[in-house]
Amino acid sequence: MAEPTSPTLAMLATGLGLAALVPGIDGDALIGAFAGGTLFVVSTPSMPLWQRVIYFLISAIAGYMATPDLLAWIPFKSSGLAAFFASAVIVSVTLAVIEKGKKLDFSWLRRGGPPSA
Repeated sequence: MAEPTSPTLAMLATGLGLAALVPGIDGDALIGAFAGGTLFVVSTPSMPLWQRVIYFLISAIAGYMATPDLLAWIPFKSSGLAAFFASAVIVSVTLAVIEKGKKLDFSWLRRGGPPSA
């Protein structure tokens, strides 16, 4: 008996291929974002499955949306490569920034000034 993920992956790949045919959608960037999101999910096996699915969706969408900005900064020849890198990195960087933000001390704002050095 086939694993339950096989039909799901086949449907996902079919949907991805059909979405790439829609006018106005950059197929290279879409496939690159999908691959980058997949790489992120595969590299974080310690997370629960539901979290990885959500992070995959966020990673793929944000990677696709960040592709034009990344292409403006770094002259990649392919939008797929830019989407791959953006998608693979964007969630990791965002989670790291959130963790760093939790450790910041903003109590000096309530006291009326920065702490003295």
